[in-house]
Amino acid sequence: MLLVVDSIVRGNTSRKIVEMARAAGAKKVYFASSSPPLIHPNVYGIDMPSRSEYIAHGKTPDEIGQAIGADFLLYQDIDDLLAACSEGSIDIDGFDTSCFTGEYVTGDVTEEYLKQLEARRNDAAKMERENGNNGEPVDVDSIELHNDD
Repeated sequence: MLLVVDSIVRGNTSRKIVEMARAAGAKKVYFASSSPPLIHPNVYGIDMPSRSEYIAHGKTPDEIGQAIGADFLLYQDIDDLLAACSEGSIDIDGFDTSCFTGEYVTGDVTEEYLKQLEARRNDAAKMERENGNNGEPVDVDSIELHNDD
């Protein structure tokens, strides 16, 4: 069975889908993502997990495939994705591919900023904000997002 998804972020949903396919009788499960591996955070307003929580962080496609239980995993190539998205359009001169490449269009995203963002977006920090101190809200400084325009 070939399963095609839009993207793989943490891998939890992908793992469940593979399990369901096997439970339905699939002997082999091939998994394809129509995006390249997500390995960098979005800093322009989308609350995505921290880098360390992405399933693709520091792993090869074979390791990711194994982690989700697939017999084979295929990711979309970034150049092919860009070509497909700009097909037929003469007005598009670029895309934000920072989640795949780590190259941010504003040019001012530093490693220090990414570390601060990760400290606030990781699951442990989110749980702390939700639970607070005995149910009391935790005072968390906000950090500037790069979408002020």
